Amino acid sequence: MIKGVMFDFSGTLFRIESTEEWLAAILAEAGLPLADEEFADWARRLTEYGALPGGAEPLRVPAHLEVLWHERDLSADQHRAAYTGLLREAGLATSELERALYDRHMTPAAWQPYPDVEPTLRELRSRGIPVAVVSNIGWDLRPVFRAYGLDELVDAYLLSFEVGVQKPEPEIFRVACDALGLAAADVLMVGDDRTKDGGATALGCPVQFVDHLPVDQRPAGLAPVLELLDGAGGR
Repeated sequence: MIKGVMFDFSGTLFRIESTEEWLAAILAEAGLPLADEEFADWARRLTEYGALPGGAEPLRVPAHLEVLWHERDLSADQHRAAYTGLLREAGLATSELERALYDRHMTPAAWQPYPDVEPTLRELRSRGIPVAVVSNIGWDLRPVFRAYGLDELVDAYLLSFEVGVQKPEPEIFRVACDALGLAAADVLMVGDDRTKDGGATALGCPVQFVDHLPVDQRPAGLAPVLELLDGAGGR
């Protein structure tokens, strides 16, 4: 029987804004207009280098950033250094713009919850099923949940930069299950990454995958979670 649920953050509960929206917001704040062609070129290069945290991954990670990239979610400093390094490799921004671009992705305005997140979390709460958010991340995402009125529906946050372990290592899922006070076999892991989120299976957790799609293209991606609970006698 499923007695608790762990959710990934990016691509599962929330979606980051597009590279174009991200860039446009910072250029507007900086009072730095670009011609359409130049803007499109900036957006293309930022996408190619994977410079937007939570967005597309780099097509290629420069050799001098490889170790930092793979360990980026273990600390706030490593996360900032990794993405600032990619911004610098893109060769577009001043140091001031680099800071502004990096800082933007940590604001609630840069994120949007999927349409069924709040109804799903409220239904889980009404059933007495505790929820943990388990995320590979280098910053505190709690303000994003608070901004959307969802923080009260989350019982525990297990963030890699705080725990010191990244998914798919089983330890981060073990800590989450302990935080919920449940055996691993009774906790469902929901995520969009079959490798990282799939690491929960090493503990015996059931896993449900969702598609990492734009918000308007995934209106009911979490429906299988409640279906699983109903099928497992979760009511």
